Amino acid sequence: MAITASMVKELREQTGAGMMDCKKALNETNGDMEEAVNFLREKGMAKAQKKADRVAAEGLTAVETDGEHAVIIELNAETDFVAKNENFVALVSTIAKEILKNKPADVEAALQLETEDGVQLETFINDQIAKIGEKISLRRFEVVSKGDNEAFGAYLHMGGQIGVLTHVEGTTDEAVAKDVAMHVAAINPQYVTRDEVPKEQVDQEREVLKQQALNEGKPENIVEKMVEGRLKKFFEQVCLLDQEFVKDSDQTVEQYLKSQGATVKSFVRYEVGEGMEKRDENFADEVMSQVKK
Repeated sequence: MAITASMVKELREQTGAGMMDCKKALNETNGDMEEAVNFLREKGMAKAQKKADRVAAEGLTAVETDGEHAVIIELNAETDFVAKNENFVALVSTIAKEILKNKPADVEAALQLETEDGVQLETFINDQIAKIGEKISLRRFEVVSKGDNEAFGAYLHMGGQIGVLTHVEGTTDEAVAKDVAMHVAAINPQYVTRDEVPKEQVDQEREVLKQQALNEGKPENIVEKMVEGRLKKFFEQVCLLDQEFVKDSDQTVEQYLKSQGATVKSFVRYEVGEGMEKRDENFADEVMSQVKK
């Protein structure tokens, strides 16, 4: 029986197994969907599906560099305990290196990559789910390229709970780039310069500050000056170059970089689980729920 792409897709949706594993299962069972599911279960390839609807908001970030290119990734698991497991740490590193080597366009493309052993990355992750016993998901990554007289800065905080990759130009000194990465990890700016802040966001902030000043009973003729002064504080909160340098509060990040003959081209900051709904469960209750099954 001819195995179609729609059959492979249906089996993947049912089992969570990798594309090539699903195709093999359908070939082995002559296209019988029920038998193919059983085949994958017997081989331990369908275990990942049981965990597919769980929330994986813990995990690690990682940064890998290789000459002119660097990558930062976030890989998620369900619990902090698993995220600290040496097998999970090794998995994060393996995935980061594969992405850096192949530079896929997005997560979907990354999952279709093949490791050095010829195993599809999605299948490789599903195998680890079966071994580790938790849902694992590649959430996001970004590949960055640099040119001459430029440097990458990598910094991982709390073992990878926060990861930062900076890209500076005007110097090849990685220590300078790492100093900036440490600052980004600590202060969490949103933009490099004021020019990057969307006009709508600035206008909204200006209007809020204006209303605050008017509500304080300030005369209208000085409100505008007050707003511009307070807007400066806003830029200091969100713009990297305007911020006091975390390692030397007597200068801004921009001043520090100028002293090194450098400037920042970009930065990426990942904090594990940011924007995701994290589990809030009692561990003892979870253990008891497993015992009762």
